[in-house]
Amino acid sequence: MRRCALLLLAVLASFVAVPLAAQTADEIVGKNLAATGAAKLKTVQSLRLTANFDAGMAQGTLVQRQKRPNKLRRDLTFNNITMVQAYDGHTGWQIVPFTGKTDPEAMDAEDQRTFQEDSEIDDSLSDYQKKGTTVELVGKEKVDGADTYQLKITAKTGKVRNIYYDAQTFLVVKEIFKRKANGMDVEVESRPTDYREVEGMKFPFRIDQQATNGEGSPLKIVLQTVELNVPIDDSVFVKPAPAPPPAAAPGGDKPAPK
Repeated sequence: MRRCALLLLAVLASFVAVPLAAQTADEIVGKNLAATGAAKLKTVQSLRLTANFDAGMAQGTLVQRQKRPNKLRRDLTFNNITMVQAYDGHTGWQIVPFTGKTDPEAMDAEDQRTFQEDSEIDDSLSDYQKKGTTVELVGKEKVDGADTYQLKITAKTGKVRNIYYDAQTFLVVKEIFKRKANGMDVEVESRPTDYREVEGMKFPFRIDQQATNGEGSPLKIVLQTVELNVPIDDSVFVKPAPAPPPAAAPGGDKPAPK
């Protein structure tokens, strides 16, 4: 009798373990895309997000606009000053008044690659094989006491992200990646939370980021609105012409008085 009971417990234990052990990388990606409504996202032609951010020494607002195909603009405002970064589908440009520059200028190569990647409205893992992205199941790990699957995502460019998916909801609960800061690679941990449904799709309404070495201020982004298929003119993404120089005063080189 005791042997039968032990055998039954062993069978039950192996049965309970099957859902976690049997998942493949493709299955996890597929369940995540289904959970977030990625198929419906493919029908969205434009997207506008507004958010508040807190970066320790700086608090302000963020407006992000996206439009197919591959257009992206972010306006970051604090202390009544707005920085603009945009990608028009071919090239990236920016206006960074905090450095004393008020004319638009080209992005550096690293920022342009990032904006090019971020400009896609679709989930980055939709049809990932066609994009040359590889996905590897690293294993299972506890995140805040909950079971997660860890996937290693390697883009065609070689950029690597480690993403952790909740084993029950298949929503992303943690992501670790590297980004450039002052010319150096910095590893960052990102925590998306407060998922909310918008027209059949799920968006994380809060994202917390911090360098894994603990240096620098943590960043908190809280979404305020998510607007889909809003009218956005293409000119929003186009690099504006620099401001004309001030007119010279008659008979001299100095600008005319205002």
